[in-house]
Amino acid sequence: MDDVATNAPIESRLEAYRPELTGYCYRMLGSAFEAEDAVQDTLVRAWRGFDRFEGRSALRSWLYRIATNVCLDMLSSAQLRVRPMDLGPAGSGRATDPGEPRPDQIWVGPVPDGRVLPEAADPADVVAERESIRLAFVAALQHLPPRQRAVLILREVLAWSAQEVADLLDTSVPGVNSALQRARATIATADTAADVHKPLDDEQKALLTRYVKAFEAYDLEALTTLLHDDATLSMPPLPLWLRGHDDIAAWMAGTGSGCRGSRLVPVVANGMPAFGQYRLSLSGSGHDPWALIVLEISAGRIAAVNNFLDTPRLFPLFGLPAHLT
Repeated sequence: MDDVATNAPIESRLEAYRPELTGYCYRMLGSAFEAEDAVQDTLVRAWRGFDRFEGRSALRSWLYRIATNVCLDMLSSAQLRVRPMDLGPAGSGRATDPGEPRPDQIWVGPVPDGRVLPEAADPADVVAERESIRLAFVAALQHLPPRQRAVLILREVLAWSAQEVADLLDTSVPGVNSALQRARATIATADTAADVHKPLDDEQKALLTRYVKAFEAYDLEALTTLLHDDATLSMPPLPLWLRGHDDIAAWMAGTGSGCRGSRLVPVVANGMPAFGQYRLSLSGSGHDPWALIVLEISAGRIAAVNNFLDTPRLFPLFGLPAHLT
């Protein structure tokens, strides 16, 4: 049902759906930048075709139909987006060569919560929305065929009825139910567990405070105590990834030691705590962008440290400054 005032200008009515459409397209495409392109295309198509819409269905349903078609078109020629863990076994923390950077088009990327989550007054809704954009979950979605992906997101995340999804995809209810069953089976085999960001949770706040203190002091012993034994570290677009706090500490003490003296600026990405990392500037003045760090937390400890190195695009997306003085 269209919950935006029908007497508002069409541009305002369409724009009101941008955050939730961006969230939908991000889950479908695995890239914040592609999602924004898809939504812009969707809204332009809707604006141009609004005279033909004539209220035959709810505006929201119509927009999701357009957005789904845009995403399916984009996915028809797209390469599968992955995480470094999908490309091969873990490397050694004593490696000196992290491998050649791979193209942006192959990576599942991070997204700011504010770009993809509509405002929700109910805290339970906020938690559910954050869970549905976790990196591991979005990465698992990318392994589904595109139409299965759409069915799972519409049914499980957005709580559409089977009939509504069937109407949107021009298929039958049995077809939707069959696709959902297959999609659930695939997702069930993926490790998608992670706690969402809870800024008012004292335990999580204490953990993050200890992480920032240890990282900025480059106290590797203290950092190690915050990690699960099988924690992972990854650095897209570099293919190397590590498993286990021993290898992570060895990497940070060796090849990664250039991060000593870094500063962290907190943000939120994919429903999880994140930081803009700034390394000491080669100019000798202040700190320059180095990575967007997205942490996955489980059972009170850090389960994964995801370092995204494409700072020229990611820092503006997250509203992070280009330099720290």
